[in-house]
Amino acid sequence: MAAREHSDPLLALRGRRVVLGVTGGIAAYKAAEVCRRLVDAGAHVVPVLTDDAQRFVGALTFSALASEPARTSLFEGPDPIPHTKLGRAADLVVIAPATAKLIGKYANGISDDLLTATLLATKAPVVLAPAMHTEMWEHAAVQDNLAQLRTRGVRIVDPEEGRLAGGDIGAGRLAEPERIIVAAAGVLADAGDLAGIRLLVTAGGTREPIDPVRFVGNRSSGKMGHAVAERAARRGAAVELVTTMKRPVDVSGIDVEHVETADDMARAVTSRFPGCDVVVMAAAVADFRPKAVADEKLKKREGVPEVVLEPTTDVLALLGERKQPGQVLVGFAAETDHVEQHAAEKMVGKRVDVMVANDVSASDAGFEVDTNRAVLLYSSGSREETSLLDKGDLADLLLDRIAVVLAHDARGANTET
Repeated sequence: MAAREHSDPLLALRGRRVVLGVTGGIAAYKAAEVCRRLVDAGAHVVPVLTDDAQRFVGALTFSALASEPARTSLFEGPDPIPHTKLGRAADLVVIAPATAKLIGKYANGISDDLLTATLLATKAPVVLAPAMHTEMWEHAAVQDNLAQLRTRGVRIVDPEEGRLAGGDIGAGRLAEPERIIVAAAGVLADAGDLAGIRLLVTAGGTREPIDPVRFVGNRSSGKMGHAVAERAARRGAAVELVTTMKRPVDVSGIDVEHVETADDMARAVTSRFPGCDVVVMAAAVADFRPKAVADEKLKKREGVPEVVLEPTTDVLALLGERKQPGQVLVGFAAETDHVEQHAAEKMVGKRVDVMVANDVSASDAGFEVDTNRAVLLYSSGSREETSLLDKGDLADLLLDRIAVVLAHDARGANTET
């Protein structure tokens, strides 16, 4: 596969109308830099400042930097319905910083100022960049509100760790302006970019029965695979999800099949594989299973049973053998040592186009947590290392790279004809 081609990541902002919402936190001063960078990228920027924001920054600053004067009130100015016009005209709404107050109101449909009214009046995609003290960021109410907004398709640019107001150090620091701008451009570029693509995703860990009660399994929660399926569906793909997990799917239109064992997974995936353009094997499929399964529950009084294992079907290798020109196969390598080396060996041995390698021994990445970091290995020989990301954001990054591979393959096919 040829080396990946990367265009200007901010190109999608050119000529687009962006409402920039600024709320009342100490990080509001950074919003001026976000505004400037949006304008530099070619966006038409309309700032909207809350009353609390103006306690930290002046509207005049944004009026000087933006494409239009800053808006601050529902009830001042010649337009009797400014929120409706702003919402309808926007191609994108970016809120930076987004305080806990704003997040709570937006999640619960409360409209009491120009910014919240505009959020409820728009059908444009929304990007939120939260900023607040660590205790507030970690509060269950804030996290519940963010989870609700994510299910509605809102893109959250998670805050970073660093120095906060008052000299504290911790999570809650507003993401750097560059991250916010790239996320904003990505949302505009992502809309519908996978339309017409059939994508098969696997998720969760298989369970290999010992008896009717016990099984051999692993700690996979299925969060990564489900994130890939949901983000791909939002980007227009026709998604089929084969999962061992009963967790709900937050996006409609995904064809879900529940399985339990490695054999179940192999049957479901191989039957669907011929009609798919992309397969993302995020599931943790067991390598071994008990050779004999007891019909009844094994009793403790009968002594310690001897469980003899045998290999399961290597689903990823099987797909690699059956892969046709134009199909893209993505594998996951969950490792605890020599992560990149082992992942590279698997990629070559199983004919994988993209291998996602991650260290599952890390406490903040891998199994059962909401975040992940990975090294993406490509069959061209290139590599890409990610920072610690929300699994949804990592899913979007992976889908970005898949879209590049598909575009490259399509150009190659057109050249041949």
